Amino acid sequence: MSIEQLINGCKKNDRKAQEQLYREYSSMLFSVCLKYSRNLIEAQDNLQDGFLLVFEKIHQFAFKGSFDGWIKRVFVNHIIQQYRKETFLGLDDENRIEDFEDDVDVDKTDDISMGYLIKIIQELPDRYRLVFNLYVIDGYSHQEIAEMLNINIGTSKSNLFRARMSLKGKIESDSNIIKSSIK
Repeated sequence: MSIEQLINGCKKNDRKAQEQLYREYSSMLFSVCLKYSRNLIEAQDNLQDGFLLVFEKIHQFAFKGSFDGWIKRVFVNHIIQQYRKETFLGLDDENRIEDFEDDVDVDKTDDISMGYLIKIIQELPDRYRLVFNLYVIDGYSHQEIAEMLNINIGTSKSNLFRARMSLKGKIESDSNIIKSSIK
């Protein structure tokens, strides 16, 4: 079945089409959920809720642009909405933030396993994890992030800087622990 047939089947609430769409996209979307969630259980919940939302909104997909991009955006927006509902999101609101240089280079992770990287990203405070993933992993601009999270651009930059500093510190700390245990 082609992707167009699957989408049209889902628009008709065809359970077999929905099941096949789930099988086709669940792996990719679970990785999205893992990036934005605090832990595995929350990621699993976000995956289930995200697919329910996709099936509810699939009639809005008009075959303009990539379906992969559309479905991923539905998931990301859904997860961000979950954080907005929570009172402890606590995005730093700093009006006097200077532009931060991208001098903390945690993006170069050649020697770091993906599992370890996901684990330490999940350990970031919500506000840092969201901005880090949106900017570094998914390529959104600070303007787009500010609009999505209802914060100012300086706050987005500040949270990205702090996320990178936190990740860099964790990587360096863990690296030093490993080196000292080898000696």
